Amino acid sequence: MSAAARAAASGLRQARAFAPASVANVAVGFDLLGYAVAGVGDTVTVRRIEAPTVRIAAIRGSAVALPTEAAGNTAGAALIALREALALPFGFEIEIDKGIPLSSGMGGSAASCVAALVAANALLEAPLERAQLYLHSLEGEAVASGSRHGDNLGPMFLGGLVLSTLERMVPVPVPAQWHSLLVHPDALLETRRARAALQGHYALGEFVTQSTHLALVLSGCHAGDAGLVRAGLRDALIEPRRAPLIVGFDAAKQAALDAGAMGAGISGAGPSVFAWFESREAAEAAAPAVRAAFAAAGFASQSWVTPLDSPGAHLL
Repeated sequence: MSAAARAAASGLRQARAFAPASVANVAVGFDLLGYAVAGVGDTVTVRRIEAPTVRIAAIRGSAVALPTEAAGNTAGAALIALREALALPFGFEIEIDKGIPLSSGMGGSAASCVAALVAANALLEAPLERAQLYLHSLEGEAVASGSRHGDNLGPMFLGGLVLSTLERMVPVPVPAQWHSLLVHPDALLETRRARAALQGHYALGEFVTQSTHLALVLSGCHAGDAGLVRAGLRDALIEPRRAPLIVGFDAAKQAALDAGAMGAGISGAGPSVFAWFESREAAEAAAPAVRAAFAAAGFASQSWVTPLDSPGAHLL
């Protein structure tokens, strides 16, 4: 029996869940590919209430005011979608504790959404599978970014590296020794602004190159072949248009590559930077140089080193 089913069977009226941060796009899989990041995330408490509605009771840990109207909040919108789909006669009250920096490119809006769904699922008489919860989470993500995409959501639900379409989540195996370095400069880059930078003309050759790179990365992950990943983990489509928005990005990326990274790029919409390494030791050794690059650009930064197969959301 799953944790959600056990919780539901016990008649719980309240549940708490944690959802980790994530790296989305992963350079080659815009709106499709992402992986979970251990050590940082959002925690959401959900209470079952008699009123057939969804309300936000509190949001803590955010440096700026976030929407407290349920329909305009990622967690609230996801639970509204869940309630309506299941025609539930009861409602939910939500408290959100933010642990992911705002507008960081680390999936903060998605984490609140996923944690809320995992917690609410434990309060259902018949808990849903995560594949079903995922479909409701897309509605929450649309509130934050203006479009339905699952590259943050999939890895938060399943853990590890996940290819997420609008219909399904597909886990991608990676060697246990491969690690991610994620560095977040003390700067903001709003998701909608980063997406606006993508407007304009794209050449057919850019799509062919990007498709080639995605195929190489996925093949390298399945085969455990770092050489294939090194050949493919390069963004030919999105990064050239977003990099100018991130002060210090070019130097930070180059520092990671100089330290032996298989590849590096923008995490989600930015400004955070990720890099893949063949071992934890290599990733940890590279962190000071990447942070120094941002320091030279005038930004303090935080860094996390985690396995590429880090765990996803869970009940607390």
